[in-house]
Formats: sequence, C-alpha cells, structure tokens
Amino acid sequence: MQVQQPTGTLYIASRLRDRLECLRPPIPLPPGPDRPRSRRLTYIRSPLATGLAPSATQVSLGSRPAATHETLDTAYDAERGIYWCRLRPTERPCFSPELLRDIASMHAAIPDLFAAGSPLPAPRWFVCGSAIPGIYNLGGDLGLFRRLIAAGDRDGLLRYGHAAVEAIHRNHTALDLPMITVALVQGDALGGGFECALAHDLIVAERSAKFGLPEVLFNLFPGMGAASFLSRRIGRAAAEALILSGEIHTAEAMHAMGLVDILAEDGEGETALQAFIAKQDRFHNARQAMARARRRVDPVTIEELRDIVEIWADAAMRLSEQDLRRMARLCGAQDRRMAVAA
Repeated sequence: MQVQQPTGTLYIASRLRDRLECLRPPIPLPPGPDRPRSRRLTYIRSPLATGLAPSATQVSLGSRPAATHETLDTAYDAERGIYWCRLRPTERPCFSPELLRDIASMHAAIPDLFAAGSPLPAPRWFVCGSAIPGIYNLGGDLGLFRRLIAAGDRDGLLRYGHAAVEAIHRNHTALDLPMITVALVQGDALGGGFECALAHDLIVAERSAKFGLPEVLFNLFPGMGAASFLSRRIGRAAAEALILSGEIHTAEAMHAMGLVDILAEDGEGETALQAFIAKQDRFHNARQAMARARRRVDPVTIEELRDIVEIWADAAMRLSEQDLRRMARLCGAQDRRMAVAA
C-alpha cells in the first residue's frame, strides 16, 4: 500500500530545515610525514588587486581591474601543472553576479598560460574548490531572483542565467584547452553549486559533503545544467527523479551512483586529488583526449544550456507569492550558513 506523503506549509518548512542542516567544517590535515610537502605556488591575482608588483613568484595574467579576483583565490602549482581556483564569495555563498564576473575574467586569462613565450609551463589540471569551510557553493543568487521576479524582469533572469551557463560550459569544455577539469567538493554543493561540479571532468568529494537540487521545494527546477549533465551521466529517468525529489544526498551516495569519481575522507580531499594526479600524470595525454572524445560523443552544447535557461526563466516568472516566500526562507538559510562558516 502506498503511503500518502504529508503536505502543507509546516511540512514544506520542515523539509527546508532538514535540507539546510549546518555541516561541521572539514577536519584540518594533521602534520606528519604522510602529508605532502608544500610546493611553491604562483599566485595569479592581479597586481592591482594586491597592491604588489609582479615578482619571481607572482605573474600577472594581463592588465585587469582590482575587482577581478574579489571573489576568487587563484594559484598555479607549475611543478604539478595544477591551476587552483577557490570560490570565495564575499556575502551569501552563492553564484552572485560578482562571482560570475570574476570567473569569466579568470577563464579569459588562463589561455595566456598556453601562449607561446609564456614564462610558465601550461597547466594540465584545473581544480575548482572553495575557500569557505563546509560550503562548496549553495547555488543561484536567490535574493536577486526574487527581486527580478517581483519586478517582472524576465530579461534580467535571462542575463543572469546565460552568464551562469556560459561559465559552466567553459568548465565543461576545459576552455577548449588540453586540461582536465576537477571539482574539489569539501562541503555543501547545492543547486547551482551541484550543477557547477557536474560540469567538470571529475568530481572529488570529501565524505561529509552534501549534494542536492532543492529548487523543487519552491516550485522551480535547476535551470543551469543539471538536466543536461545528469541525463548524460545517469540517464534521463534517474536524472529527473533526482531533480524532482529535492532530496539532499551524501557524497557516499553520489559515489555509489557514479556522480562522484573520488571519495575522500574529511580533510583529505586535496591530498587524495594530488595522489590521483601523481598516479595519473603519465597518462594525462590519454585522459584529456578521452575527455574531449566523450564531449564529442555526447556533447552538452551552449545552445542547449541557453535554451533551458529560457524555459527556467519562464517558469520562474510563473512562481506564486507562496513559492517566493519559500525561496526567501531558503535564501535566509543560506545567509545563516555563511554566518556559521565565518
């Protein structure tokens, strides 16, 4: 006999609370002989942003305004060929317009490392993590969405969505460069944060990380790539079931489903990734070529992503006042998460 699920405002609020339970920060790596020795990193923040002139360990990737890396930390481990990017939003831990702007600027700068005459060897790996303990990214800018919907500004929603999927598509294609892209998830990856991770060639997640697409709780769907990337990874039926459930899943469950490639213990995500890179470095040419072949066999095009944003924007404009109140509660929960992390 099928059990009828409870409904109503109190039940919805309870589900929201259950899905937004605060996580403990990742456990720091202990000192010891098993911890990899530190490497010199080339920090790639603009000299204008830091107030410093370039030095032997700082290389500017072109002239950019001071705000270029306001919401990102980037560094290049030239010895291992790893370009590190850590998301560091200054307010709510979401994909704000400022964060999307900085990601676009970073993406535009990376090809300079592949240019003839570059002072550094070209990167082989691009790794996107987070600088906020316990949070990878909580998704779209819900506060902005509510304001645009209230103002009837569909074009504003489209501008945001197109900027988001263009950034996601650049990750998905590795900027059309011979790199392998990796999402290093050491905390919650919800909504657009999960979509961002799915766009990478590999996902490395620590055991306490959580994944989910809560948009259905306020009567919307994730419009920035979830349907495209999940359908190709686990099939359409499983993708739609995951999207429409609104459930939060553990990294272990995502690993069993085939969505997380490397499952690491808490505090050991970076170590596990570096060990994998060291082991696979000899076969990098084969791996990155295989990634390119996979994109050709089963491509996710920018046109597909932009078309789905149109569907998402139309659906967003139809949300009711009750739906928007639920979105506001989720937005408030994101703010509280940031306060805890800080």
